Order: sequence, then C-alpha cells, then structure tokens
Amino acid sequence: MTGEFPSLEARQLLRVLGRLGYRVTRQDGSSHRWLEADGRPRLRLAFHDRVTVGPGLVRQILVKQVGLTVEEALEVIHGD
Repeated sequence: MTGEFPSLEARQLLRVLGRLGYRVTRQDGSSHRWLEADGRPRLRLAFHDRVTVGPGLVRQILVKQVGLTVEEALEVIHGD
C-alpha cells in the first residue's frame, strides 16, 4: 500500500525529516548523511540531490525506521 505515499527528491525528504526535528550531524563523503533527532532513532541516508526517492522507500524511512504511523507520516509529508 504505497500508493498514498509520494515520490520525493532527496532534498524534499530531508525537509520532511527536518519537520520531525532531524538535523544532519555528520556527513560521510559527499553522499551519506547521518541525521539525529531527540527521542527518535538515528538515520543514515544516501543523499543524492537530484535522485528521486520512490514511495516505497519514503514509507520505509518514515514508518519503519522513524516509527511514525502511516497517518502521521502522510501528515508530515503534506505539512498538515
């Protein structure tokens, strides 16, 4: 059920994670970024500015890795 999740550019996904309090704390080379937020799991993202992140991976990051519900994830994506 990924139809409700949009594809996002890497910078858009980074902005969505920023709304959850995530900030980049470390960068490995030019593409891997570590993100941290109080009370949330640490994330490592392969950041390629012009690459589109598919809906399945957007869902996996927000729901499985961050721990949001589907509804919470969609709200933060759409800025509600």
